[in-house]
Amino acid sequence: MARPEDLQPTAAVRGILPDETVTVVSVQWFGSEALELTYKGASGRLANELLYRHDEPRIQVVEHGRPWSFDGDGHLFRLVSEAHRIRLAHLFDPVLAVHTSLVEPLPHQITAVYEAMLPRQPLRFLLADDPGAGKTIMAGLFIKELNREHSTMKPAELPVALAISTSFVKCGGLLTRTPGSQLPMNYTCR
Repeated sequence: MARPEDLQPTAAVRGILPDETVTVVSVQWFGSEALELTYKGASGRLANELLYRHDEPRIQVVEHGRPWSFDGDGHLFRLVSEAHRIRLAHLFDPVLAVHTSLVEPLPHQITAVYEAMLPRQPLRFLLADDPGAGKTIMAGLFIKELNREHSTMKPAELPVALAISTSFVKCGGLLTRTPGSQLPMNYTCR
């Protein structure tokens, strides 16, 4: 809604012609309640119309400027576009966790995660294998894929439970229990 006083030459206005924006050419007032609006339509044709105060609800002054501009924050645009690229990366790379990890899994680990574990959702079984077969790598890939699928969840809310023997885990030589932690116990590297 615009007041008739807002109708100035070169202003773009909606509501004069149906589904069309017109450009104001001139405004001539008749007292304080009426005005004659001379405008140019999209076809370039000039026309006149008498407007009264009761016409205010149907008139809207359109923002000046281009409908598309490139004056936004480039860093923010790059951040948003990168976030969308990462969010859609699984559509182009079905083994995304493998290519974004710092480990190189063996073929049987990839097969176990992508052909046996991920298709069975919700997954409710125990991952057990021979010593040294890469259960930790398989669990890591599985958790990474779950994290990607449930990207709105916090990592602590992912539906994963790990049982790790402290005598088996090596973390730079020293592993200490986090003070005040309850079951499941939290361990940190020192």
